Parts: sequence; C-alpha cells; structure tokens
Amino acid sequence: MPNSELMPIGVFARRSGLTSSALRFYADSGLLPPAEVDPVTGYRYYRADQVARAAGLRRLREIGMPLATAEAVLDAGPGDAARLIDAHVAKALADAEAVRREAAVIKSSLTGAPSLPLAALKGPVLADAIEQVLAATAHDPRMPVLGGLRMEATPEAVTLTATDRYRLSIRTLVPAEPATTRWAATVDGDDLRTALTHIRRSPLLRVEATPHTIRLRGADRADRHCRLLAAEFPDHRLMLASLPDVATRVTVAKDPLLRALEDHPGECSTLRATRQGLHVRAAGDPGPGAALPATVTGPQLRISFELTTLYPAVSTALGPEVLLDLRGPDLPVTIRSADRGDLTTLAMPVRHDHSA
Repeated sequence: MPNSELMPIGVFARRSGLTSSALRFYADSGLLPPAEVDPVTGYRYYRADQVARAAGLRRLREIGMPLATAEAVLDAGPGDAARLIDAHVAKALADAEAVRREAAVIKSSLTGAPSLPLAALKGPVLADAIEQVLAATAHDPRMPVLGGLRMEATPEAVTLTATDRYRLSIRTLVPAEPATTRWAATVDGDDLRTALTHIRRSPLLRVEATPHTIRLRGADRADRHCRLLAAEFPDHRLMLASLPDVATRVTVAKDPLLRALEDHPGECSTLRATRQGLHVRAAGDPGPGAALPATVTGPQLRISFELTTLYPAVSTALGPEVLLDLRGPDLPVTIRSADRGDLTTLAMPVRHDHSA
C-alpha cells in the first residue's frame, strides 16, 4: 500500500496489532495522531508509513514502558533509544526484586510464628565472609539454587557454603553469641549482596530465621530480609567425604601466583609442582611460563584449570600464602590459607593434553 493511500482505523489496527480503542487513546495522547480526520464523520485515517511507529509503540507498551518514555524512545536515535530501553529494563528488574523480597516478608508474617534467633556475628566479618563465598556462586536459570549461599548455624559455628559446580567455597565463623539450636537453609545470593552495606556497618548483627527469610538486625534495629530458596542445595558433604587423600601439597605466596596467572593469559592455566617450586603457564603454551618459589611435598604433579575457576579461588584466599592440596590431575584441589583455615575453596581441574 503506497504511503499516500490512507487506511481506516480498523485496517490500521489489524496492520499494527493495536486495538482501535488503543489507537484512539494514543491519538488523544499525541503519540500517534492519525494522518487525517474526516471533519464530518470524525473517522480517522492512517498512512502505511505509520505502521512501524505503531508496532514499535505496541512492543514498548508490552514491556510495561510508560507513555512518556515510549515517546522518547520512538523519537530518539538508535543509540539513545537503546539506552532508554536498558534503563527501563533495569528499573523493572529492580522493582520486581523489591516486590519479591517484600512478598517473602509478608508471607513470613502470615504464620504469626516468632523468628528463630540463630546467632550474633560481627557485621564486618560476616560481610567479608559473604563476599568471599559468593564468588563461587553462579546464575543458572536451570538451577537457581547455585546462586544461593548455604547457611548452617550450630552453637559452635556459622558455616557459609556456595558452589557453581566447578568451585566449592566454605567459610566458617565463630559467633559472638552462639545459637541455642541447629538450623540450615539456602539464602538468596542477590539479596545478600544487596544487604552487604547494612551488614558491614553493623558492629554486631543478629541473624534470625523466619519461615521464608532470614532477618538481619543491626544495632539501630533496622532490619533487612533475605529470601530463602526452596530448592535442594547440592550435597557437598558427600562430595567432601568421598575425596581421596592429598598426594601433593604446595605452599606458595598468593600475590606472585595471581600475577603469574595474569601474566600468562589463556582460557586455561597449567600448574606444575616439582621439588624446585611451582611453574605456571597458559595451557598449550610451549614457553617455560613463570617459576615461583614454593614448598612442595609429595610427588611431582601437573594440573590444569580454567582461569575463571582458579583465579577467583586464589584471590579470595585469606593471608599472604596459600596452600594447594593436590590429589591428582583430574581431582579437585583444595585452596586455603597457609595459616588461616576458616575459608576453604575446592576447584575442579580440566583435562589437559598429556603430551604438553
């Protein structure tokens, strides 16, 4: 249909996917005025070249965009339009998260059951522990529980655990005031990230459990709620119990190891532990790589990791030296501080070329 040929509102509605009533509303709003209005009958007519704007308006409204923003998108260039759309999506996601958190609080209040005190912890210490352990989480739509942090409270300790199936991080904290009961659940990782500032600024933080959330209570009595995830957390205890004995142990300075991983980039990094120290190079690189002073006990061993698995596991370790417990080229390595054992990370290796 030529642009000069006008179509009545019913035809234009079918072409654009909008209803006639919606077209009248958008015309009255000034977003999509008709090309002509019959002065006698009041019938509205549109041009073919208005179909694209009408369809674009329909799609923007389908994602819940306000009229003013939709008009700005339609009138902007591609770059500015994309930024406006991204900003709308970010706000919609943030609003949805806020609704989900508030809904969990409301659901917990419906039972009328009192919250269960779990433990009192130093806020800055808990915040650091959460950040360290959350490094081992993953956003996987098929397994949302991998984005959560397993929290277990006993009178003796609070243990935080996370896994993305390639790493497993565990941090144990001694509570300032122990719980009187045992409790375990998986807490939404994004909620914990959002609450980190509140946690860090609380000299003493009381952690309480409700049916659908944990409540974080600071000294100012301001509360933060983090949702509990219903899905079953991976059975990490069974995996830990089935690990064979350590074959080779390496003690190496943390910062030089991180620099060696940075200076020899590649998707995978290969570590070779010998009596002479620890050698680091990109997998498949024929060069010598970096030779690091290290204390090595046990047989010589070579093991490869994806950089995105190994680097975070080393960087979150506590203290200036890390201890690598190697079991074999295809078995998990345990990474922990050489002098502080309350943060432990297991990292899965990848199969390497044995001829390299």
